Amino acid sequence: MSDALIEGYARALFEVARAEGTLDEVEDELFRFARSYESSDALRNALTDEHIPADKRQAIVEDLLDGKATTTTVQLVSMVVGSGRSRDLPAIVDSLVQRASSAKQLDLAEVRTAVELTDDQQARLKAALENATGKSLNLKTIVDPTVLGGVVATIGDTVI
Repeated sequence: MSDALIEGYARALFEVARAEGTLDEVEDELFRFARSYESSDALRNALTDEHIPADKRQAIVEDLLDGKATTTTVQLVSMVVGSGRSRDLPAIVDSLVQRASSAKQLDLAEVRTAVELTDDQQARLKAALENATGKSLNLKTIVDPTVLGGVVATIGDTVI
């Protein structure tokens, strides 16, 4: 999909979440879903298989996210899947997250760890990264089993 189309979808998702007053929560849920989508061949194949009718692919999303995400998040992912743009979901979500960070005047910090961080660990890590970079950050964490230990943080072009 062209960059303009990806940006168009990201802008639309951003505006819906902002209008609903759930931008922070929806942004985080979409980010986590996009990372799950990228890491699961089975999910990616199910949502991009054109032999599966769009309503069945949307049902997969709704069943998967039921009770784990806001109604807005479920509807937004379902809309992207239903429109046949599943392959572009990570790019759309990444653009939305960047747009949301910019709207909050924050730089995006993507952090990969081998294990899930507690809220306290995330807060301390965010403070340490903000101190090291001198920037206010929107921290997004990803559990990545390929990280053997420690933390890999990417802030713009800088990898820490």
